[in-house]
Amino acid sequence: MSERYSAGRTSARTAGILVLFTIAFTAPMAATYNATRPAIEASAQEGKMRLINEVLPPAAYDNALLDDYVTLGPTPQLGLDQGGRVYRARRGGAPAGLVLETIATDGYAGRIQLVVAVAADGTLSGVRVVTHKETPGLGDYIDPRKDRNKDKPWIGQFAGMSLDTGPEKWKVGKDGGAFAYRVGATISARAVTNATRRALEFAGAHRDALFAAHPGAAL
Repeated sequence: MSERYSAGRTSARTAGILVLFTIAFTAPMAATYNATRPAIEASAQEGKMRLINEVLPPAAYDNALLDDYVTLGPTPQLGLDQGGRVYRARRGGAPAGLVLETIATDGYAGRIQLVVAVAADGTLSGVRVVTHKETPGLGDYIDPRKDRNKDKPWIGQFAGMSLDTGPEKWKVGKDGGAFAYRVGATISARAVTNATRRALEFAGAHRDALFAAHPGAAL
């Protein structure tokens, strides 16, 4: 009986010590997180703005773009299984463009996350790859940071294009379309081209509703 009592006391004491250690270490960690959170969030916002400004010139809009967005639910057309956001650019209060998150689900090595900017007149302002797992040195040229042609990156050919090009031309050259690709890495180029076209179609079909929605509203 005394052994059980002693074992119980030891267990209780050990548990108490663990609780004290947890409290002692959790409080400083929480304080550190709260102190650094604003800087972390600000850094994330700056990174997002740098990416957006690569596809949509800052001079094209004058609103607080990251605060002016619409939330999308699951949107298969854009490859967004979990939903995403569309940012709305305005200049002088008038629609200037849309910045869409979209995903090509059919890349050679899986999903390719993109940001696509569509100007108010329906032309593409720019496209950028955010994340991908395409083969280094082969299919990763879709990302301008990895493209060896720094003077004329492959992804730059989308700027200025629109649906007026015609659906039969919204393909890579190997499939009879108007868009260049690199030999040996057709799948990567095809996936980005098709995803970009779908984003253009989505923006055109939902433009009015996207601009009319309240900031932060779900569409």
